[in-house]
Amino acid sequence: MSEPEADKSFEALLEYLRQNSGFDFTGYKRPSLMRRVDRRMQTINIQTFEDYLDYLEVHPEEFAHLFDTILINVTSFFRDPPAWEYLAQELIPRILAAKKNSDPIRIWSAGCASGEETYSLAIAFAEALGEDAFRERVKVYASDVDEEALTVARQGTYSANASEPLSAERKERFFERSNSKLVFKSDLRRSIIFGRHDLVHDAPISRLDLLACRNTLMYFNADTQGRILAGFHFALNNEGVLFLGRAELLFTHGDLFSPVDVKHRIFAKIPHANARERWTTTAQFGNSEAINHATRYFRLRDVALDASPVARLVLNANGQIALTTQRLRETFGLTPQDVGRPLQDLEISYRPIELRSLVDQAYADRRTISKSNVERRLPNGETEYYDVSVTPLADNNNGVLGAIVTFQDVTQYRNLQNEIQESNRKLETAYEELQSAHEELETTNEELQSTNEELQTTNEELQSSNEELETMNEELQSTNEELRTINDVLRQRTDDLDTANSFLESILSSLRASAVVLDQNCNILIWNRMAEETWGLRADEVKGTSFFDLDIGLEVTKLKEPILACLASRSSHETMMNARNRRGRAIRCHITINRQESAQGKDRRVVLLMEETDE
Repeated sequence: MSEPEADKSFEALLEYLRQNSGFDFTGYKRPSLMRRVDRRMQTINIQTFEDYLDYLEVHPEEFAHLFDTILINVTSFFRDPPAWEYLAQELIPRILAAKKNSDPIRIWSAGCASGEETYSLAIAFAEALGEDAFRERVKVYASDVDEEALTVARQGTYSANASEPLSAERKERFFERSNSKLVFKSDLRRSIIFGRHDLVHDAPISRLDLLACRNTLMYFNADTQGRILAGFHFALNNEGVLFLGRAELLFTHGDLFSPVDVKHRIFAKIPHANARERWTTTAQFGNSEAINHATRYFRLRDVALDASPVARLVLNANGQIALTTQRLRETFGLTPQDVGRPLQDLEISYRPIELRSLVDQAYADRRTISKSNVERRLPNGETEYYDVSVTPLADNNNGVLGAIVTFQDVTQYRNLQNEIQESNRKLETAYEELQSAHEELETTNEELQSTNEELQTTNEELQSSNEELETMNEELQSTNEELRTINDVLRQRTDDLDTANSFLESILSSLRASAVVLDQNCNILIWNRMAEETWGLRADEVKGTSFFDLDIGLEVTKLKEPILACLASRSSHETMMNARNRRGRAIRCHITINRQESAQGKDRRVVLLMEETDE
């Protein structure tokens, strides 16, 4: 298959996974993702992506094996120790200094795999705060898309090899021993919450002081990384800090995060002060619907700003408040936090006039609906009168974007009108001055941008190479761990087999009778030491030969019929025969013939015991 055809069939496979499994891998980097899928295909001897898609349709249980191969869970306690030392010595004291003694501390470990990194964060904060304060103040959220890895993480139980990076003091302080394993202490474990979370599609956890996402972003392409980082920006407090892995940098996201320590991949959130920037950031980690929503919001805001700055509010198409003026908030007691709330939840929707019916009428008629001399009684007994108008806002296709609701105080109309006109003139003058300054700044920025883009291109190429190398390194580490596990199992089974063989050899050597074991073709498998002493043939001379071909002092051909009969049925046979031993002495030999089967019943064998008697 040609490379374009392979790419096309691979994209079809990813789309099938997204629609049928709930996992969306379309945002992952293609080289490493294709390597992981190809590795699984080789395991089940499938050559093309098209054939593998067909295989998935017939064998739905294959999804689990594929995801185990794709989702690389390589982690350890305090991985990359210099970064953790910086976190403990510099960053955690800075986070605690910005908090009051009773303020809660919220931490998110994104892409936690089997939990070692999450428990490392808990240990670091428990050491800084003390265990009592940690239990009272700290909440650690840990997430991953791999349910099997989360199951391991929730148990908090680790082997000696996994806990090797921990010091003896930390093991004693934060873990309890269970047989040969360590279990994270249950009273501290209650401060940690594990859950499944898809960084690309699920809403982020909010109000965070620290967000650790180490060596996870490097598996995603640039667009998906941008959406995830926008979500991280939304999740962090204004003083929040982002902790990344050593293979991850943020050269192209300087509007979201500023470096605190590039060497250890620590970045601080850049707060966004206005609504436009918050909408833009939110749309980056949403889907196309969120982006369209943000676009409609900006268009709605631009249309609303063309209206006179009187007491007013702007509604979006869903009936939510999108904008309120300062005059309206002062008059009707609204706050900036009411932006985004449904109109029907606020008192202004029915007092001093029922607004919802006016809005519905304005939408239906596609024209401004007005009500004059609406009476409003104040708590001090005074009465104000307003002209209320609802103006629908439409786009170029006559689709409804929302509505402007205006409350005009007609008792002081002329004075208010003069103030509005003066405010408009000042606003226009300020806008012209700002526009002039903006044009000058734009010229300078364009000159700087040319140089900056060249540097960014070089940095992005280096980052891409570094991320690819880190990905391959973790894949090799994962493979080495699997091989180490297989070797341990083989070594144990070899030891068990040696023990069994030694035990069997000791039993056969201790028998006073000649013991011979034949396979189902009557070839000799075992010839014990007593058989060597009695018949004069060594074990290495007879093993693998037919028992009936032996030339010893026993007429073995007379035993052929009972041996074959024993192989055919489960019955045993006993007989007495005259014979001569290796010294030529005539003896009387008691012979017992028994059948023996393997555990699976596939292999049948015959056991002959030949013992000299005095009869």
